[in-house]
Amino acid sequence: MNTLQPVNGIKLFANQRKPYYPVKLFSAETCQAVRRFQNSMADYEPTPLVSLDSLAAKLGVAKVYVKDESSRFGLNSFKALGCSFGMANLLAEKLGIAAENITDAVLISKGAKKKTGDTVFVSATDGNHGRGVAWCAARYGCRAVIYLPKEAAPFRVAAIQNEGAEVHVTDLNYDDTVRLATQKARENGWTLVQDTAMPGYEQIPRWIMQGYTTMVAEALDQIEQRGGPLPTHVFLQAGVGSMSGAVLGYLLEKYKGGHPKTIIIEAKNAACMYKSILAGDGKPHRVAGDLETIMAGLACGEPNPIGWEILRDYADYFVSCPDYVTVEGMRRLADPIGADHKIVSGESGAVGIGLIELLMSKPKWAEHRNAISLDRPSIVLAFSTEGDTDPAGYRKIIYPGQTQFSI
Repeated sequence: MNTLQPVNGIKLFANQRKPYYPVKLFSAETCQAVRRFQNSMADYEPTPLVSLDSLAAKLGVAKVYVKDESSRFGLNSFKALGCSFGMANLLAEKLGIAAENITDAVLISKGAKKKTGDTVFVSATDGNHGRGVAWCAARYGCRAVIYLPKEAAPFRVAAIQNEGAEVHVTDLNYDDTVRLATQKARENGWTLVQDTAMPGYEQIPRWIMQGYTTMVAEALDQIEQRGGPLPTHVFLQAGVGSMSGAVLGYLLEKYKGGHPKTIIIEAKNAACMYKSILAGDGKPHRVAGDLETIMAGLACGEPNPIGWEILRDYADYFVSCPDYVTVEGMRRLADPIGADHKIVSGESGAVGIGLIELLMSKPKWAEHRNAISLDRPSIVLAFSTEGDTDPAGYRKIIYPGQTQFSI
């Protein structure tokens, strides 16, 4: 294990993989069941995989692929992949339907809604997850109550309300807002929908994480359909670690431990995975405080223990990044090089591309890129997990002169 000297606030820890062991949570059969259900949704379609060939040439790597989740179900983020599968399983249990027989058509039927319409889903969110929960609840004729942490972007609040949910903005940070939502579920007999596990609350986070795997499954299918070799490096941002743990778990099972190098990226002020791996005791560790970062979707101070265990054992690198890294990525994707396709990527979506560009284009990070083995043959896959979910904040970052971030 090795910690590199921080450069301009970017910290990197090189991890040691454990020998492969099966992770049944992401077995081929399970992930196929996820895709069967999501394919049953009339508005499901794969999101674009964008090949940034001009950027790859500039940076000196073979390929840079970006999975653009801004069009997913018209919700501007990937989160409904997990919400839909998790909530569908919950409702199927209430209807007495076997998991293998779950379809969207059954759940949206009048008969099903009559039996499940008294269900109230409750969740805490920085915006994207709550919108996904609200959208699924409305789809299945149920009610949603959503809690957001302090200083939530007004546009994100309105987007959740527009899906029909009851919304409350708290004076708490994200982790304490999760505790509040958990308390409200217990007091009112509501059903909590979170992608982070707690003692006695594990099945729903598992279903949600399984739902996320469709994103990486699509990306690998799209690369194979183009006849390209599979990625050598996968960059994954982490909040509680559910998305990154799900993607890595999928890769682990697909390649039986021979998966691409995986780089886990966090916001500096909420880098609970980085803190946990640095502790060296195998346990998840909490980051306390306001968790202040423009990467609202990553402002989570407590790891999901399910995701953490996968990342701990099989991620290759953990990186803590100041906000300017995602600003670099947002601006590059908004102003592409040559014939590259423009991608509208929000604050929590662009940090992977920002990190890749900085590592490859700035001599000061030579040790970091060499540690990760980023070089001419590298084939990079990153996930833009959200679009401009806060349009006003996005504009302030993208247009010069309005916001200053220095490297």
